[in-house]
Amino acid sequence: MTSGPEPEVRRPAEPGDADPAAGAPHIATAARDGLCALLDAHGIEYRRVDHPPVFTCEEARREAPGLPGAETKNLFVRDGKGRRHFLVAVRPETRVDLKALGALLGTGGLRFASSRRLAALLGLEAGSVTLLGVVNDHDKVVEVVVDADLWLEPAFQCHPLVNTSTLMLSRDGLERLFALTGHSPRIVAVPSRA
Repeated sequence: MTSGPEPEVRRPAEPGDADPAAGAPHIATAARDGLCALLDAHGIEYRRVDHPPVFTCEEARREAPGLPGAETKNLFVRDGKGRRHFLVAVRPETRVDLKALGALLGTGGLRFASSRRLAALLGLEAGSVTLLGVVNDHDKVVEVVVDADLWLEPAFQCHPLVNTSTLMLSRDGLERLFALTGHSPRIVAVPSRA
């Protein structure tokens, strides 16, 4: 169920079509539409805005200015042995101290995970990392970490598995999605570097 102004509507994907905004196969658009259908089926309200591909928060502000909700910077990281994986959400200006975050999470050698791991565990491509990726973590191997200051916001902007759209969801909506997928986010003060 959507709320707010009418979202941009695109015709249904057909086999072999390319997404004109992203230049990618429609598989990404189908993933986005599948996520929206899941949200609709569970009565989780959102507003969707489609835009050209964006890879940074700065690009998102330029391509889709004035959207409501807190912007998020999302990092997909792993421990030094590659046994634990974390989806970390912070404010865009936060420079995360991975060493200190690793200590806080009880693991060592925290580093960015490869694009191969990102695709295998969350079904995402670089540039599309999002809290909503938990819908693809069927084995619940990814731990969700949200900065405590960010979590105070009433609503959030999230890519719906692709970087050619942005969804605005309430904190309650995100909590309901996490419960639906079996993820319990850790709300912590994510350490930052100066």
